[in-house]
Amino acid sequence: MSFIRTLDKDIAKEELGFTYSHEHIVCRPAFWSERGENDLLLDDPAKSELDVRDFQKHGGQAIVDATAVDYGRDVPAVYQISQNTGIKIIGTAGFNKSFLWKARIKDELKPLIGDYETYEQWIEAASVNELADFVIKEVEEGLEGTPFKAGQVKFGTGYNRISPLEVKTLRAIARAHHETKAPIHSHTEVGTMGLEQLELLKSEQIDLSFVSLGHMDRNPDPYYHEQIASTGAYLSFDGIGKIKYAPESTRISLILDLVRKGYENQILISGDTARKTYYKHYDHGLGLEHIIANWVPRFKLEADKAGFDGEKLIEKFFVSNPAECFSFKR
Repeated sequence: MSFIRTLDKDIAKEELGFTYSHEHIVCRPAFWSERGENDLLLDDPAKSELDVRDFQKHGGQAIVDATAVDYGRDVPAVYQISQNTGIKIIGTAGFNKSFLWKARIKDELKPLIGDYETYEQWIEAASVNELADFVIKEVEEGLEGTPFKAGQVKFGTGYNRISPLEVKTLRAIARAHHETKAPIHSHTEVGTMGLEQLELLKSEQIDLSFVSLGHMDRNPDPYYHEQIASTGAYLSFDGIGKIKYAPESTRISLILDLVRKGYENQILISGDTARKTYYKHYDHGLGLEHIIANWVPRFKLEADKAGFDGEKLIEKFFVSNPAECFSFKR
């Protein structure tokens, strides 16, 4: 049996449709809020909803909200956007990278995790199995005590390093996966440490075809990408539109290189749109419509020129690959 878990119900994977695989819709990360980084606070659900509607207007049907507990989720607000628009939203249980854990835990969470001041204190004090139990409840009962469930589990690591506490959360996520069969997603800082993450997951007997690695285009290294793809894991190219990191020609070349090597079924595409200045209706950015409205037509042209079927590849990257990647397979 295979299904996808959206916030409010389980659906057949054929129902998912055109999907962005890594986004942030409404979040108020405490780490950035405490430092006055207003651009990193997506704190107006009405504006977020307008961008979701733009995505929908161009044919978008589903979004994976990759916001974990330590990144300031607003689960009811995201659920309401899903209800208002009809866009299917997959929520995320688990953790991000460790430097964010120095932030204060909001008071509403303390009854669920204990009276800790920061996420770091909680993660350090809890056992791996206690952290896994928290994640399992978010998948099977609901995120942060709501009835809205997670459809994937997540961990993260830092730039060219994996700290002991990040290893701890990785192992907790692996054990939560074994219990729930929820797909696993990882944050890689600037696309680094992906292979090391996969080795740690293998030590927890994880089938790597259940795993997607984020931010692969931040490390534009075809050799590295091929090594990851050869494990069976999915590669998420989720920096579309962020030209300060690389031009789109680089991303498209990386993607087509993987296709040429036979890995077209392991590629996911998204924007990781996590700043006001990236959103159209917050601050005049490219918005959630940019990939589906502008990047997809360009990719089709580039792929066709290179001798591929661009339409078929877009169907894979945004429809069939997400449907497989985000399935619970029991």
